[in-house]
Amino acid sequence: MMLSMRCLQRRINYLKSSSRFTQEQIDTVCNDLKDNFWNEDARVICNSFGAYIFLHAQAQLAEPYIGNVLLLSPIVGEFANNDEAMPMNFLPPRSTRLMELAQAGSYPTPRHCEVHVGSEDWQANPDNVTKFGELVGIPVHVVPNGGHNLPHSYVGAILDKFLKS
Repeated sequence: MMLSMRCLQRRINYLKSSSRFTQEQIDTVCNDLKDNFWNEDARVICNSFGAYIFLHAQAQLAEPYIGNVLLLSPIVGEFANNDEAMPMNFLPPRSTRLMELAQAGSYPTPRHCEVHVGSEDWQANPDNVTKFGELVGIPVHVVPNGGHNLPHSYVGAILDKFLKS
C-alpha cells in the first residue's frame, strides 16, 4: 500500500505543479481514488494545494470517501496575509466552491478525515480551515505557532499515528 500512496502523491504533486488548475486534475484524482484507493484500509495524505485538489475531487465524487484521510495545511479557498510591507494573496480557481457546498450542507465529508493546520499559516488560513471543518464535521487541529510548513516533529508523530491506525 505504501507504493500506491507514493504513486498518488506523485500524481498530486505533478498536478499541483502544472500551471493551471483544470477539470482534468480533479478527474485524475477522482479516478485514482475510485480505481486504487476505494477501500476502508486505504490511507490518503494530502498537503497544501494537493489537499485543495483532493477536496474538490471529493466534492465531485458526491459520496463520502471510505478510506482514511489526513490533510496537512489544506487550502480551502482564497487566502491573504496581513503583512503591510509585503502583502500577498492567492485566489485559487473555484475558490468559493468548497465553502458554498459546506454551508449548503451538501459537501460529502470523507468518513475518516482529520486536518492539521498551523495557527500562523497565512496560506491555509486556520480560521477558514476551522470554519470549513466545523461545517462538514471534520476535526481540525490548530498547531500553536505553526506556519504553513508544520514542525517536522509534529508531522512525524501525526504520520506515525495515522499510518498505524
